[in-house]
Amino acid sequence: MRLADLEETLALGERLAGVVRPGDVIALSGQLGAGKTSIARGLLAALGLEGEAPSPSFAIVQPYDPPEVRLPVLHVDLYRIDDPSEAGELGLDDARIDSLLLVEWPERLPEQYWHDALWLTLDVTADGARSLTAKVPEAWSARWPLT
Repeated sequence: MRLADLEETLALGERLAGVVRPGDVIALSGQLGAGKTSIARGLLAALGLEGEAPSPSFAIVQPYDPPEVRLPVLHVDLYRIDDPSEAGELGLDDARIDSLLLVEWPERLPEQYWHDALWLTLDVTADGARSLTAKVPEAWSARWPLT
């Protein structure tokens, strides 16, 4: 999938908001500035968040709960995680029960941790657009590709 600009990247997040449910995990992978946070911002806005969602880079986990958004969401940035054992302190396993997890830099944890995640990888193309590839698990097969 090609995302020509910021508006298309935000729109992808908006479309994702129409199909997500508690217990889902969306893994957002790509280099710095590839658009991971923009997808998350579009999704959060479509779920009802007023104002721009901050990047969770420093907080690592940014929670959003109703009525601020339609369903509980944890926006997670694992960029600063140096050792996978540190992830246990974040409470992600418990959150997967009733929250949507939006995870930037998922590759900081072992791949099996995200076995059921919709894994979206963004690459910046020569013309500045974004190329998106998706790894779609069974749990997402009826919801992807988005229409």
